[in-house]
Amino acid sequence: MKILFVGDVVGSPGREMVKEYVPRLKEKYRPDVTVINGENAAGGRGITEKIYRQLLDVGAHVITLGNHAWDNKEIFEFIDDAKYLVRPANFPEGTPGVGMQFVKVNGIEVAVINLQGRTFMPALNDPFVVADRLVTVAKERTPIIFVDFHAEATSEKQAMGWYLDGKVSAVIGTHTHVQTADNRILPNGTAYLTDVGMTGPYDEILGMERTAVIRKFLTSLPVRFEVPKEGRRQLSACLIHVDDKTGKATQINRILINDDHPFISE
Repeated sequence: MKILFVGDVVGSPGREMVKEYVPRLKEKYRPDVTVINGENAAGGRGITEKIYRQLLDVGAHVITLGNHAWDNKEIFEFIDDAKYLVRPANFPEGTPGVGMQFVKVNGIEVAVINLQGRTFMPALNDPFVVADRLVTVAKERTPIIFVDFHAEATSEKQAMGWYLDGKVSAVIGTHTHVQTADNRILPNGTAYLTDVGMTGPYDEILGMERTAVIRKFLTSLPVRFEVPKEGRRQLSACLIHVDDKTGKATQINRILINDDHPFISE
């Protein structure tokens, strides 16, 4: 079992990179399941139903979200009918949508869980407690469990990785938009990466127009951040190999595509 995970898609530049390169990545690596984080896909703020369907059409099996899940109000109109959309499971009870979905490929089920951290982020339910509950439910159906942990602090992400080591197949971080170089298999068989990185503008700051971000730091005045539609782009992802029977990961490789790291088909 191979799982391809594409990091935070930011605006139209990110969507265009997904459209161009996900089919090529699927052809090269032949993943069984493809997961895409789409919480910034609509202009850097949330997701729409049209974009949700576009990501499915390009090859995603499941789309995860994060703290910007509700930024585009259209989501409330379709999230309960979106069978392949997962928002953080530790949002309060009664929140629309679900925090875990199952996808079946070639007779094998994969559970995809989305969690959100609490350090330097809005206060939500304890992601560790929620993880325990969902992993117990998932293991009744499959040993292959993928976790997108959308969190700010590296320490909290590492803590989740170690906490779930041996309980899930992978804990992959999102949210900070910069790919880290600490991909590894933890001692009990869980693939870990602090942050998979961002898919979107390459020459900006975390996907937002850089002069506005710099102005914010220089002046401390309110500044509206926008995703530039022109310019160089990048795609960040990772590929995880998982034992079908045990659910333990055997390999995790980072993928980074930009002008400094061009895509190589062979």
